[in-house]
Amino acid sequence: MPDFGYLKYEIKERWERLAIREWISRSPKLVISVSVVTFIGVLVFLIWLSLPEKVVVVENYEKEWFYDLKHRRLFVARKGLIPPIEAPSGPLANGEPAGVRAYVFTYSNDPNTTETFIGFLETTDPNVDKSSLGSVDLRVSGAEILTQGRLIRRVKDEKWVPANSEEGRAILKETFRQNEAGKVPHYFPPK
Repeated sequence: MPDFGYLKYEIKERWERLAIREWISRSPKLVISVSVVTFIGVLVFLIWLSLPEKVVVVENYEKEWFYDLKHRRLFVARKGLIPPIEAPSGPLANGEPAGVRAYVFTYSNDPNTTETFIGFLETTDPNVDKSSLGSVDLRVSGAEILTQGRLIRRVKDEKWVPANSEEGRAILKETFRQNEAGKVPHYFPPK
């Protein structure tokens, strides 16, 4: 059986060389100061952990943007209407309502900004039952736009495409791209 006596002696000698006991007994104020600072640090950390998270308030808007396909202008209508709806200019040449939902965005954080753009337009697929569709709020649930029955297009386009198609995803990707400053656009609600 090996003799650990020498090892015990080495450990004891090195411990005494460190002289931690002597250092503590010679500078109790420093030890107390370090202990108090450590205690306060732990206390602040525990208080910080127990604080409630900041609640994000989502404003509920009463109106939505719509686009008049006949006059090529934005207008505001009651929230929750399923496009196409009646527009200020009246019906299109084929008798269909000329109002489609418009998604207006801005890169600015100023609520009074005039730097807005129409990301895309939305209408309902004529082959889908409109009663099964609801309004989409991009601030809360932007992914819902990809649900069946919604057709989208850019303002400059003539052809409507399903929102969940390859062309639809390309329109959405283009709309939500970052600007030169690296900012992502956010929905700009009507007043």
